[in-house]
Amino acid sequence: MRICVYCASSNSCDPEYHAAARELGVRLAAAGHQIVYGGGARGSMGALADGALGAGGQVHGVLPHFMNEIEWGHRGLSGLELVDDMRTRKHRMLERADAVIALPGGSGTLEELFEALTLKRLGLLPIPILLVDTRGFYTQLEALLVRCVEERFMAREHLAMWRRVADPEAALAALAEGSSWPADALRFAAT
Repeated sequence: MRICVYCASSNSCDPEYHAAARELGVRLAAAGHQIVYGGGARGSMGALADGALGAGGQVHGVLPHFMNEIEWGHRGLSGLELVDDMRTRKHRMLERADAVIALPGGSGTLEELFEALTLKRLGLLPIPILLVDTRGFYTQLEALLVRCVEERFMAREHLAMWRRVADPEAALAALAEGSSWPADALRFAAT
């Protein structure tokens, strides 16, 4: 499978986040999955890539030119695609993905995650979306999404768009289970 992984470039966050990213990279590579991610060398991005590459995996980065010019790109990847802007980056990362995994991160990670959730809600991305809940990071976000359902901004069925998992090991198990999202999700997109 080709797994799109969203993650952060922060070096300032708790080291546990980087450890989980590295472990995810190792586990994905060991399972024979390819990784596509934002192409960075720092923070969880770098840890993910280094873990996978160290385990013999294939890691493909997608990086905007301006980030490459300031040397944010990882130099040891299996492939690095340079694109014009952030919108193109997000599209390229998703276009051939068989699943999405979101590690904890900031506004960029959350933007990517919400775009994937929106596309899934519309039936345009019927693939698994997993949230790796390192340090309980996604607990409050999931509570907010439940509130969206309670306030009738989303249907109860939309709670099945993602799966929150405890750690990278659980993410691999969830990938093996696949996705049961209906191809005709557009029929209940509007509530």
